[in-house]
Amino acid sequence: MSETTEILDTSGLSCPLPVLKARKALGAMAEGDVLTVIATDPASYIDFEHFCHASGNTLLKHEERDGVFEYVIRKSRAET
Repeated sequence: MSETTEILDTSGLSCPLPVLKARKALGAMAEGDVLTVIATDPASYIDFEHFCHASGNTLLKHEERDGVFEYVIRKSRAET
């Protein structure tokens, strides 16, 4: 299986918009593909952690650097 990696920049958007845009992007991706989301909303970690847990996707990595948050998500199921 070939893995695709995409980047989604949601900088400047407040929750829940980063998660909603990530859900839409993941919906167009194949199982096993990876989506990297860039966000600036400090509350986004709670939202992405909950989203991944509820949707069955895997939050591979999250980090914050100078107020910019990066989430790396592997699509784990056919549906998001």
